[in-house]
Amino acid sequence: MATPSPSLSPPPPVNLWIILSESKRIINAHSRHFLALSVLFLLPLCFSVTVYPSVFRLITDQSSASHNSVSLLRGLHQNDDVDTKTTVLLLIGYIVVVTVFNLLAIGSIAYSVFQGFYGRPVKFISAVKSSVASFLPLLATLISSNFIVLGVFLILGILAFLLTKLIEIIPGVYYSSSYFQGFIIVVTIMSIAITIKLYVNWILAWVVVVVESAWGLTPLKRSNSLVKGMKGVSLSIIFFFASTESILVWISTLAASAQLNDDENGGKLWTNAFFVVQIVITSAFLTLLTLYNLAATTVMYMYCKAVHGELVWEIAEEFAREYVSLPFDDGKVPHLVSVAYNNI
Repeated sequence: MATPSPSLSPPPPVNLWIILSESKRIINAHSRHFLALSVLFLLPLCFSVTVYPSVFRLITDQSSASHNSVSLLRGLHQNDDVDTKTTVLLLIGYIVVVTVFNLLAIGSIAYSVFQGFYGRPVKFISAVKSSVASFLPLLATLISSNFIVLGVFLILGILAFLLTKLIEIIPGVYYSSSYFQGFIIVVTIMSIAITIKLYVNWILAWVVVVVESAWGLTPLKRSNSLVKGMKGVSLSIIFFFASTESILVWISTLAASAQLNDDENGGKLWTNAFFVVQIVITSAFLTLLTLYNLAATTVMYMYCKAVHGELVWEIAEEFAREYVSLPFDDGKVPHLVSVAYNNI
C-alpha cells in the first residue's frame, strides 16, 4: 500500500515572535556593525532618556533650596524667572538631543536591517551616510505626524469644551457630579484610542522614509496601506516595546528618586556608586530594546510587503545577482519570506 506523500504545511501566520526571531537573526549576523551603530546613536539617546528625570529633579531641588535661602534678600519674582528659564532650557535641550539621535538611529539601523535582510553587504560608512541623508525627510515626517496628532487633540478639545458649556446649562449636572466625571473619562479613552490607532497605522512610516526615499505625508499613507491585515502585529510590537521600555525607565527613575531623598545634599548624587551603576545598566538594556524595536519595525515592513505581494520580484532579483556565501555565513544570505495572510 503506497503511503500518501506528505503535503506541505501552510506557513505560520506572522506574529511578534516571528518578527523578533528574524530581527535577532539579522542582528547576530552583523553583531559588530549594530554594536557600533548602537554606541554611536542609540547609547546617547538612551542615556539622555535615563538620566533626564534625575537631572531635572536635581536641578529643581537645588533651585528650590537656593530660592528659599535668598528669598528674603532678593525677593521672589527674580528667582521664579531663573527657575523657569533653567527648566525650559533643560527641556528644550533634552528634546533636541533625543530627536536628533533618534532620527539618526532610525536612518542607520533601518538601512542596515534592510540590507541585511537581503544578504547584501552591511557597511558602517554606508549606514552613517544613510542616517545623514534620511535625517531631514524623517524630521519632516515627524513634524507632519505630530501636526496630525495635535489636530486630533485640538478637535477633541474643542468638542469637549462645547459639550462642557452645554452641560453647564443642564440643571442638576455639576463638575463634581458623576455625569461630568464619566464624560471626562469617555473623552480621555477616545483620545487614547485614536492616538493608538494612528500609531498602529503609522508604524512603518519611518522605514518607508529610509527605504523608499519618501517624506511628509506620503510615508504615513504608505504605512497605512502596508499595515492592512497586520494591525494585530503592529499593535503587539508597539505594546511590547512601549511597556518594557517604560517599565525600565520607571524603575530607574524610582531608584534615582530614592537616592535623592536619602541624600542630604543632592550634589553628591553623581558620586554615588549605586546611582552610576543603575544608570549604566538601564542605558545598556534600553539601548538593546531600542535596537530590537527598530529592527523589528524594519522586518515587519518586509513581511507586510510579502503579504501584499510586493516582495516576490524583489526576492527574485536578489537571487538573480551573484553572491559568494561561505558555509559558516548563513545569517548573511538572502532570506525567503513565507507568510500566512490573516485579514484583520
